[in-house]
Parts: sequence; structure tokens; C-alpha cells
Amino acid sequence: MSPAEISPRELARHLENGRPVQMIDVRQPWEHEVARLAGSLLIPLNDLPQRLQEIPGDGSSLVVLYCHHGVRSLSAATYLHRLGYIHVLSLAGGIDSWSCEVDPDVARY
Repeated sequence: MSPAEISPRELARHLENGRPVQMIDVRQPWEHEVARLAGSLLIPLNDLPQRLQEIPGDGSSLVVLYCHHGVRSLSAATYLHRLGYIHVLSLAGGIDSWSCEVDPDVARY
């Protein structure tokens, strides 16, 4: 079973409803500087194996991984899912879709 994706609008609803969500940005630091989702934690994809302890695995919150267009985050979600993380989703379309569909104040690049 592969991990699922969450649409930008669905994530926005989760956040508006106050549901606990840990957002993890798997892009590079320079990309995080250009545009990021508030409250997200930067863990570049290559650093993920060494920083697993920073990712909630107890199911207390939904973990949403994001990147630029959703490719790297889906890869990261697949990796975490294989390790037994259950509540892990990839942001469909990445931060670019978030900017287009939810918050145009988030820079596009």
C-alpha cells in the first residue's frame, strides 16, 4: 500500500479546523527561504534517514510532507510509510499548488 496525497484545499481545512498537523518541507534550504508553509519543519529529502526522530510517528498528529511540485514529498512519504509511519501524506502538487489554490501570498518559483 502506498501513501496517499492530500490536496491543498483539504490541508487548509485541516488547519482551519485546528487539527494537529506537522508539516515537513523536504526541499533544499534555499527553496525553504523562497517560500514555505507557516510552522513547517525543514528536513531536506537527503537528510530524512538521519532525522527520523523529529517526525511524529505515534499518530498524535497528521504528518504532511511537501516539496515544490509533490514529487520529492511523495517519495519521502513512501519511504516513511515503508518504515511504519501511518499518518503520513504528501501535499499533492506541492507548495506551488498551495500558492495557486489556497494562499497566493506564498511565492511561486
